[in-house]
Amino acid sequence: MPRFLYSVFFYLILPLVLVRLLWRASRAPAYRHRIAERFGFFKPPAHTGGLWVHAVSVGESIAAAPLINYFLAQHPHLPVVVTTMTPTGSERVQAMFGDRVFHVYAPYDLPDAIARFLNRIQPQLAVIMETEIWPNMVCQTEARGIPVILANARLSARSARGYGRLGSLSRDVFSRFSQVVAQSAADGARFASLGVPEANLTVSGSIKFDLAIPAELYKHASELRSHWLGDRPVWIAASTHAGEDEVLLAAHRALLAQHPDAVLILVPRHPERFPKVAELIASSDLNFERRSASLASAAAAPVASTTSVILGDTMGELLLLLGCADIAFVGGSLIDHGGHNTLEPAAWGLPVVTGLSDFNFAEISALLETAGGLQKIDSDGALTKVLQALFADPLCRERQGAAAKAVVDNNRGALQRLLAIIEGYLKD
Repeated sequence: MPRFLYSVFFYLILPLVLVRLLWRASRAPAYRHRIAERFGFFKPPAHTGGLWVHAVSVGESIAAAPLINYFLAQHPHLPVVVTTMTPTGSERVQAMFGDRVFHVYAPYDLPDAIARFLNRIQPQLAVIMETEIWPNMVCQTEARGIPVILANARLSARSARGYGRLGSLSRDVFSRFSQVVAQSAADGARFASLGVPEANLTVSGSIKFDLAIPAELYKHASELRSHWLGDRPVWIAASTHAGEDEVLLAAHRALLAQHPDAVLILVPRHPERFPKVAELIASSDLNFERRSASLASAAAAPVASTTSVILGDTMGELLLLLGCADIAFVGGSLIDHGGHNTLEPAAWGLPVVTGLSDFNFAEISALLETAGGLQKIDSDGALTKVLQALFADPLCRERQGAAAKAVVDNNRGALQRLLAIIEGYLKD
């Protein structure tokens, strides 16, 4: 009954869902395309009965990439379907895998849309990344006898309280998972409190620790840094949100007093914010260039000596741009958003700086902070002091970056544990 009432409510608010989709399309035109897929209407893949991986957006798609690559290599005859919710996630999946996987937008969590979707792909196993939990998606998949694994699962205390308020609906959904593979013991305890049976719960660590920077990416980043930025001091602000850019630009202006040749690479989290952030930089009286402009020319010219900010307005390049920096600030942490993945800059051996809001990555932040690889700040003044200290002391910067990388290296192995669990449910 609770799920029935939830479905009725979803149908009732569907007009509002569509209005929101159109509003997002006005800011990011890619949302206008392939709308039928969100209702389960699409041409089925040539082969069914394989692995379905659901990754909501870019971050989850990148986290799922090693898992997907493993099955493409080890089970070449096993079809792989990958679903996302956002156009940026779709672009990332297609850039990473091309036609080696079948990509389609995940359907809205309506019973008929989910049924059409499952009828078309007929998976033998569903793997949902991290915390993308939709009642009808989970329950209808499990009801067809298809095992559902929640992989690299994390659940903040705040999210757990939210699910807890849904009572029997949450308990029904969480009890349907064949396996919940949690990132930490704290995550596992929260999942257990919501109804995941102990026998269906595994704590593996985060597969994001298994991030490996490819040798060719190291080479590309080194060449780009040398040609594009030379030996100028460079810091990057990655995955920023509205309300953070002003703080970061103020910190950079103050930094320029001591390091007039310093460069900030500012990378907004969402592409629809690129124009607004460009306006914000311009209004801050800081000379800036767009990363997209350098890609448009046949031979990218070095950044002008008068340029102090580069707007990272391209998709799929964050890892590369991190490799061009000396220090990394990770966004979503100066506002009440919970932060983004700090392991990507740590894997590059960069000192990591964040704001105080990190509930999405609390355990990872604690590991990095305890090791001396991460510092937290609460204002532009505090950020400026950290940046000035790190740029003034290369040995300290190198030591903090090495500490961050050691945390990544010392916690690898979660991917292999997850792959073993998935293999146990597959029939190749």
